[in-house]
Amino acid sequence: MAQSRESAIAQKGVRLSEALKGEGLTPELGPQDRLRVVDTLVPLIEGVYCHLPQKRAGYAADPVQALRLLRQRCVEMTDGEFHLAVTGIMTGLRDAHTRYVGPSGLRGKVALLPFLVESYGPQDAPRFIVSKLAGTANTPAMKKLGFAQGVELVSWNYVPMARAVDVYAFQETGGRRDARRARALESLTFRSLDYGPPPDELKVTIGFRVGRSLREVTMPWRVVDITAARLGKNPQSALRAAWNPSAESVRKARTLMFAPETWDANRLKTSTGRSSRAKVVHGRSSPGNGVRGSARDTATGKPAAVAIGQDLETSFLEVLSARRVSATFHEGLRARRAEVGYLRVWSFDVHDHEAFVTEVDRLLKLLPQDRLIVDLRGNPGGLIWAAERLLQLFTDREIQPTRFSLLATPVTRAMAESEFNHLELDDWLNSLTDAVSTGEVYSKPVALTDPSWCRDIGRTYPGTAALVVDPNTYSSGDLFAAGWADHDIGPLISIGEATGAGGANVWGDLQLNDALASTPYAFDPLPGGVQFTMAIRRAIRSGVSDGIPIEDLGIRGIPYAPTRRDLLEGNKDLYNFCAQTLHDTS
Repeated sequence: MAQSRESAIAQKGVRLSEALKGEGLTPELGPQDRLRVVDTLVPLIEGVYCHLPQKRAGYAADPVQALRLLRQRCVEMTDGEFHLAVTGIMTGLRDAHTRYVGPSGLRGKVALLPFLVESYGPQDAPRFIVSKLAGTANTPAMKKLGFAQGVELVSWNYVPMARAVDVYAFQETGGRRDARRARALESLTFRSLDYGPPPDELKVTIGFRVGRSLREVTMPWRVVDITAARLGKNPQSALRAAWNPSAESVRKARTLMFAPETWDANRLKTSTGRSSRAKVVHGRSSPGNGVRGSARDTATGKPAAVAIGQDLETSFLEVLSARRVSATFHEGLRARRAEVGYLRVWSFDVHDHEAFVTEVDRLLKLLPQDRLIVDLRGNPGGLIWAAERLLQLFTDREIQPTRFSLLATPVTRAMAESEFNHLELDDWLNSLTDAVSTGEVYSKPVALTDPSWCRDIGRTYPGTAALVVDPNTYSSGDLFAAGWADHDIGPLISIGEATGAGGANVWGDLQLNDALASTPYAFDPLPGGVQFTMAIRRAIRSGVSDGIPIEDLGIRGIPYAPTRRDLLEGNKDLYNFCAQTLHDTS
């Protein structure tokens, strides 16, 4: 499928300097509006934010007191100073679920540079390369300079690369250093303008190495439009969300830039209801020529023959890809090659969990039935039901879903007592009431996914499977990884120390506004288009890790350091490592 004119235009976007001209039309907040923002956030963070005790203990920081101090001086501040101060307080929580969104004329947009930076090698001595280059950067001038896929980056705005990444990491969310560094690496070239300010600089100067020579290239930031995530369109799904919406926007922008055929096919499906064939690479290195396999051979009823590296056709092409890959493992001194199934779950941003799980089941039946790699790297989360229901397909064990608690405060108790919230919060009400006399910090934990839904299909993949995660595997991705580890489904292989450690169900200001509407803690919509998201229900693990929180800890596994060949040759060394691990643990 050739790239369409629409995606080619969308890829170009506009220069950041042009986009910022529209920022002048954004309404400024007056002194009373700033007071109102602070007066809304203080009781919500103190009374609803589920990780507040943990963040106070872990970071020796008190966002409530910080906001109260800000209230004393916010009237004299400029708009920019105020929003920067609030953003800094919220970012200091190191929680990608809990974000402040100031007024902006850049909603629904992502600022980007037309290439992807990834690192390989050990964490204490990483090397940085251009792992993907968008078509918009494939110009005669770039070719003349030698700026191409695979070049090693040595500086960023004249700062050595490792130092530049560390500087950006200090400004990022994430409870662990590796998680902050992973998000910083991503933000070098892609930034959601829904959940953060635009880049400070209009252009970036990149130092890179070609052979033994050092060269420089300067590129302007550009801004592209990104469609809203599905979860934001479905009120019921929004209450069951566990995701990093900023990372989801970035994922969509990467699809546009590095897999425009997929972007075109998804746009066609959205507008017409018809699916289309497309190569699914989602901004990462992926083998295959874009031809997908048919579902079944009509004569035998068995899986149709599909060449290694060819993606299977799927109706969830933006969030799923599946193929057979070749891998080598050692059996004693003998090297053996084997075909291994590969399932990539790019996101859980779906509103129909039934159709999603059914589609994964269908794809699994078309893959080799003895060995499988499930890859959740970079998955920003999404619908909790979709993630937790998927686990049953890989194990005979009875899945116990993750459980969630509310902070036990007068605010959450009033919210649970409201007759308008009984359907959503009734299971937590008694323990919130009892906490008044027992002094418990949290309500009892209750599963958001009905346990019967986690066993209504049962195991359908008969072979052994390994799960691959990284520090950008977040939220519902964390939940899936926790279920995988806690039910001993198979080896868990971790790039970095662990998953991204997002342990909560997240609501936006609209959901909180509705939930508190009939209580003494009701608040009016914030002025000037100000928005926020907040971790509302705290996740704790089940199974053998029962009671352990996910926030700031994540799910650890067998460590693996990516190689240059992984980044530039379709994860070949990673496939071999997974195949060896499956062999050694089977």
